[in-house]
Amino acid sequence: MKIMMTKLTCVVLLMFVGGCQSAPRHTTNPIGSIHASTTVTLSNEDAVKRSLYAQLDEWDDVEYDYGGLSKDGVDCSGFVYLTYQSHFGVTLPRTADRQSSVGLLVAQSHLRPGDLVFFKIGRRTKHVGIFVEGRQFIHASKSRGVMMSSLDHVYWSKKYWKAKRVETRSVAATHIPEPSIYDSTNVELAQSLLSVSVVRSSS
Repeated sequence: MKIMMTKLTCVVLLMFVGGCQSAPRHTTNPIGSIHASTTVTLSNEDAVKRSLYAQLDEWDDVEYDYGGLSKDGVDCSGFVYLTYQSHFGVTLPRTADRQSSVGLLVAQSHLRPGDLVFFKIGRRTKHVGIFVEGRQFIHASKSRGVMMSSLDHVYWSKKYWKAKRVETRSVAATHIPEPSIYDSTNVELAQSLLSVSVVRSSS
């Protein structure tokens, strides 16, 4: 009996420390509540900004729900997953941890609309949002649901981890080490070496 209780306690603890690294729950037509009439190319910064503002208008104040993937509730990685799939035609991994391994590492000073911004909330918990402009990003906050926040906010500035840029030209999943664009002279070399594990959605 003690062994069973210990195992149950461990399972409960893991549920709480996982943050946005949750696997998607089974939901009915989770994509159905968000639909963009056209998909936008991520390199088109103005179009990406318009799409992100439209996404925020549509999802503003939707409550945070760990593992959620709909307007009944969504977690941070689920919101990023749905946004990229419906607006940019890109299917990202579902969890924040796996999303953080996709794309090209970008310095905070080089951020552009659509870049993924990551935060370390605890030793094992990661949080993710999407950069819009002017040091603002949209995300699903545990306390307030879907909203826009600033990278300069005292909380987020302390928790900031890194940013990644998703390039959709490659669909091959590889394990090539992540290059950096902190040195602008390395951009072409980095882009020639990196393959991003994203897949264009069929929609």
